[in-house]
Amino acid sequence: MYAPEFDYYRAGSVAEAGDLLRKYPGAKLLAGGHSLIPLLKLRLTSPPVLIDIGRIDELKGITVSQGAIRIGALTTHAELASSRVLMEQCPALAEAAGQIGDPAVRNRGTIGGNLAHADPASDLPTVLTALGARFGITGPNGNRMEEAARFFQGMMTTTLEEHDMLTAIEVPVKAFGQGMAYAKFVHPASRYAVIGVAAVLTVSNGKCSAASIALGGLVPQPVRASSVEKALIGQTLSADVIAKAANQVGSDLGSDILGDIFASAGYRKAVAPVWVKRALTAASQRI
Repeated sequence: MYAPEFDYYRAGSVAEAGDLLRKYPGAKLLAGGHSLIPLLKLRLTSPPVLIDIGRIDELKGITVSQGAIRIGALTTHAELASSRVLMEQCPALAEAAGQIGDPAVRNRGTIGGNLAHADPASDLPTVLTALGARFGITGPNGNRMEEAARFFQGMMTTTLEEHDMLTAIEVPVKAFGQGMAYAKFVHPASRYAVIGVAAVLTVSNGKCSAASIALGGLVPQPVRASSVEKALIGQTLSADVIAKAANQVGSDLGSDILGDIFASAGYRKAVAPVWVKRALTAASQRI
């Protein structure tokens, strides 16, 4: 199926992209294209203008400064998965990026496009919610930072306004005594997450002093598993404690659980503790 007609512009800088967004109402940004182009071909969106930002160098790269990792919005999934900085300082993000789609998708798809698309079955929103990431956004009123937990508002819905552009992602470097992991129940055809669980655990004096668990694929947007987190705090991370904590996940899902022809809402809820347990076990072993 062919995409509808549109006008095409290539921006050479963030400022130029912002000017084009304001000049052409309803315009869409084109980065890697793996989220937008399928929507165009299915006629699920028909923007009058596409603004190609794929060659803006200031939106690329991974750097570390003052305890935080800054990732440009145009950094590809393949670059995330192969980054030695992320492998050492934020391994769950590299781990998740390496599980996205196939090599063709990972080599073209970008972290910024993935997050702005906000597919509930995507991997990176879940991991970044658990990591407590912040997103740099440039808009008509200047620059601002948005917490990942607030950025995702629902299925394919974010706090980005019409003239906003996601420019960078910031995640804290791994702390002493911390382990993290991402466990994924993979859809065999699409490679999307039927269930995705990101876990970040911190141990001090032999007991869990902090826990951040995020769930994806189960509900319209990534959510923190607060019941699981509470069951871990102050405990020694034994296999029994982890199993009991994982079984609390049903309390964090509510009634708005996703379901489809591959995995019903009831099935997802039933097997969710298994994947939470896998993520917690892997994270605890990496501390």
